[in-house]
Amino acid sequence: MSRIVCVIPARLESSRFPRKILADLAGKPLLQWAWDAANRCALFDEVVFAIDSEETARVIEGFGGKFRMTAKECLSGTDRLVELFKKGLIHGDIWVNWQADEPFIAEAMIRDLLQSSQDGADVWTLKIRLTEMEKIASSDICKVVCDAKGYALYFSRSPIPYHRNLLEWDSFYFKHVGLYAYSADALEKISHMHPCAIERAESLEQLRFLFYGLKIKVHETEHETIGIDQPEHLAKARQFLAAQF
Repeated sequence: MSRIVCVIPARLESSRFPRKILADLAGKPLLQWAWDAANRCALFDEVVFAIDSEETARVIEGFGGKFRMTAKECLSGTDRLVELFKKGLIHGDIWVNWQADEPFIAEAMIRDLLQSSQDGADVWTLKIRLTEMEKIASSDICKVVCDAKGYALYFSRSPIPYHRNLLEWDSFYFKHVGLYAYSADALEKISHMHPCAIERAESLEQLRFLFYGLKIKVHETEHETIGIDQPEHLAKARQFLAAQF
């Protein structure tokens, strides 16, 4: 059996919403929602935060969480996983990257993500069907196209594929859901990769993986999340929770 570890990268000074991981959501800091949800998932052998701040460490200690310190210079959550991997601070065959600003990921999504984790892919991620033209056209939403076996061909902020017959557009588009799992071998390879031109152009790190030949398996899910990228997203999350009770 593969050992599956869940790492929750939690950068304090996010560029778009600084200190969001410590923001209050229904009486708990945002990052605790991710911790609690991940620990309810029976698939994980270990759950740990990857953080860059002593203040964050104190908050995590307050609710009994587990953490490892990583460099402030890490530019992405993947970089924090790579640092833990290279230093031997965490050991696993499959590494799940669960962002601290994703409080509502359900175990069903993790099962969708890992359903083929023995198939020889390097990276696994998710997609969900898009049917609204406004979302398809939005540069804030990453789209993905895959081959016949479900491996990613390309990710883009543009509507892909371009469809010349707009009457049939609704059956072609998928939003990339930014939940990743990596094999240990993939993390070793990623540790030696440098940013590439298409990654910089789209500002999508997964294009680096494709550029250097990693195989990314993309599974479809029916489950949507509410990622907290902006203050207004936190308000949306609060409304979502209020509607549950």
